[in-house]
Amino acid sequence: MEECKLLVIWHSRTGGSRALAEAAAGSAAGARLVAADDVTPELLQAAGGYLFVAPENLAALSGAMKEMFDRCYYPCLGKLEGRPYATIICAGSDGENAQRQLDRIATGWRLKRVADPVIVNTSAQTPEAILAPKAIPADRLTEARDLGTALAEGLAAGIF
Repeated sequence: MEECKLLVIWHSRTGGSRALAEAAAGSAAGARLVAADDVTPELLQAAGGYLFVAPENLAALSGAMKEMFDRCYYPCLGKLEGRPYATIICAGSDGENAQRQLDRIATGWRLKRVADPVIVNTSAQTPEAILAPKAIPADRLTEARDLGTALAEGLAAGIF
């Protein structure tokens, strides 16, 4: 399997997390953008670091992102220690619980957080707004792009 520096793993139902992941990977040299459904233990093991981008659904990490961790957790246990990671959570109001859940999984793998968590609040509170396609503000896309660039540069320079 070809090694990549930064693996950007995403899941999205309404486009918000996907837009953030694409922004992060688009400017990050050596980044590989992969949907959570397509991630394998081999992809995780071939990467130098990770950016996990997911929505919060019903106060938890999205099911598809959780399924990726469930599927890959034990095959990767003991093989990823010390690798850097960062996160972007796209939420309707809070995002903290999904963030905590993801951090607990990363702690089990002994990953090292190298950037503050990013939570993008879309303020979607009605069923119609929650299910509607999301438009992420330009400043938040720039924040995602900057995070992806910083992770990729840190990996390339051997900082992480």
